[in-house]
Amino acid sequence: MESSQGPAQRLFGAGKRLLVSLLATGETRLRLAVLELEEERARLTTLLLIIGLSLVLLLLGLGVLTLLVAVIFWETHRLTAIGISAIVLLGGGVSLALIALRLARRPTLLKSTLAQLATDRQLVESTRDKPSP
Repeated sequence: MESSQGPAQRLFGAGKRLLVSLLATGETRLRLAVLELEEERARLTTLLLIIGLSLVLLLLGLGVLTLLVAVIFWETHRLTAIGISAIVLLGGGVSLALIALRLARRPTLLKSTLAQLATDRQLVESTRDKPSP
């Protein structure tokens, strides 16, 4: 049987199919990366709003609480009450700052995209290493 295409045309067709496949794979990975970035942006915006509002409410609450403690102990131990309140507030602030730093160092950006690219690389390397029959 004769083929209607010569070797050069078949090679060109195979190269074209390979290029289309690579572009489709790249587009899929890019869409995944964009989706993850949009989700991360929405999560971060919500997180910042909640943190801002909670900080305002916590600061107002702590101010009123410190004032209440100082007023209760005004006649007997006002300096001790103010000092203990300050130590408790500073200790809480430092511990929350350490927790925030630990959470900020956790890598989450493009986690799924990076995992998928690593899987793709392993698949390519495993097919490249296999001897052809």
